[in-house]
Amino acid sequence: MPSPELQAALEAARAAAEVIGEYYQRNLEIRTKADQTPVTEADVRAEETIRTLLARRFPSHGFYGEETGQHALGAESVWLVDPIDGTKSFVRQCPFFSTQIALLRAGQLVLGVSSAPAYGEIAWAERGEGAYLNDRPIRVSATEALAASIVSTGNLKTLARSAQWPKLGALIGQVSRIRGYGDFLHYHLLARGALEVVIESDVNILDIAALVVIVREAGGTFTDLTGGEITLETTSVLASNGRLHAPVRAVLE
Repeated sequence: MPSPELQAALEAARAAAEVIGEYYQRNLEIRTKADQTPVTEADVRAEETIRTLLARRFPSHGFYGEETGQHALGAESVWLVDPIDGTKSFVRQCPFFSTQIALLRAGQLVLGVSSAPAYGEIAWAERGEGAYLNDRPIRVSATEALAASIVSTGNLKTLARSAQWPKLGALIGQVSRIRGYGDFLHYHLLARGALEVVIESDVNILDIAALVVIVREAGGTFTDLTGGEITLETTSVLASNGRLHAPVRAVLE
């Protein structure tokens, strides 16, 4: 039985999807934030919808949102929310955007919902309860050989400017296929066993918090590129089916 928090997060994601649907494939006004990323009325309204619902159910919880900022981050439980992760895809009328809702309790990510309404997928997980995609339980693949693995990358701009860039080339030469699905999609694919490794070098915690829980509950491993724990300051990702985590790290190091 889903916890009250998971039920509320799923309800909030579905409410946000209704809001987002009102704006999708419209000629929206786009503003540029201080970090040079785009934001639309859909982003703001969707986050307000999520925040209102969660605050009503759990008034003592903190909130950290992409658009409406931080509130009570010192609380025992804090919601981490990105109402439209992939706004650039959203405004270009591509279905590769999602709503990300996670719960951080006592410093640990314990719940995640990843809702991609235009793509037709919603994934969720709660610590100790397994991972699900469109109501079906999911599990990472059992692939153990790099030569049989599929690797997907996100935005590689940061990695391309670093000393690790040639090492990524060395990894690519050892795997079966390399793709760049990006955003929510490659994490959903990883969690359901359709690929083995995800590499990203330019993220923030709101992009990935929910997906951390989903991948781990599906049996995978989720760290930063150095193998470090995921924190509020994380900016890179190495996610895998677990079996290939150490071999990939060995090549990238």
